[in-house]
Amino acid sequence: MIGAIEAGGTKFVCAVGTKDGKWIERVQFPTEWPEKTMENVIHFFKSYELEAIGVGSFGPCGVDPDKDDFGFITSTPKPGWRSYGIVPALKEMFDVPVGFNTDVNAAALGESMFGAAKGLDSCLYITVGTGIGAGAIVGGKLLQGVSHPEMGHIVVRRHPADLYAGTCPYHKDCLEGLAAGPSLENRYGKKGHQLESNAGVWEMEAYYLAQAITQYILIISPKKVILGGGVMKQRQLYPLIQEKVKAFLNGYVNVPEITERIAEYIVAPELGDNAGITGALLIGKAALEKGG
Repeated sequence: MIGAIEAGGTKFVCAVGTKDGKWIERVQFPTEWPEKTMENVIHFFKSYELEAIGVGSFGPCGVDPDKDDFGFITSTPKPGWRSYGIVPALKEMFDVPVGFNTDVNAAALGESMFGAAKGLDSCLYITVGTGIGAGAIVGGKLLQGVSHPEMGHIVVRRHPADLYAGTCPYHKDCLEGLAAGPSLENRYGKKGHQLESNAGVWEMEAYYLAQAITQYILIISPKKVILGGGVMKQRQLYPLIQEKVKAFLNGYVNVPEITERIAEYIVAPELGDNAGITGALLIGKAALEKGG
């Protein structure tokens, strides 16, 4: 059996499954201070004899096994979690291989193996929720270099009607600062689900997200774009984003996936809220096969 953790900024999801992707049990609990949160994680896993553990974590975090910060959350603004080592904490309690990557890379992996991008060797998974992040599969492999991608922090053009300063503590009005869930709440004084009938809210949100997706298409040319996260529960966003991406590209990327079938190209995750935890299971399986 393999343990899987989707470590999010709002909640942790833990599960136990088999190497062929079958789930045995799944739980979730709020992300509190590291010691309390990891106490809940360890309590759940202690009931099982695990062969490996896979983690998909919020970040920024260390994903290179050859670097000293592997398995650590690094420069996060989340109180208490900066420089916290998830992998060392797990290895202290469980003598098993532990794999580690970002939560969005895990979700991209899950969707590429079992979801909307199954059978494709590239895809982009974007989560729009408490923050904005993206993970990518390119040539059948997770995309990462000196660190993992931080696509939620790119610069986008301001909407002409937007006077909001932005929530990002590092960049203020980057994509995450203007379009993540807290930005909606702070801009309008209401949570996203309370704004469902306000068409202007979602036109502006789609304007920002479509700009970002256009840039990602131009840079890495994914074969599928998958949009998940709490904000994307507002299903009216998908056609708005699809239309704006076509408009921003203006025929320059002249492929039928975009010009004729964009509703099948920019899609919701087939695995729903289980994309990340499914990917974490696959990360654990890979760690078991590597033996580290």
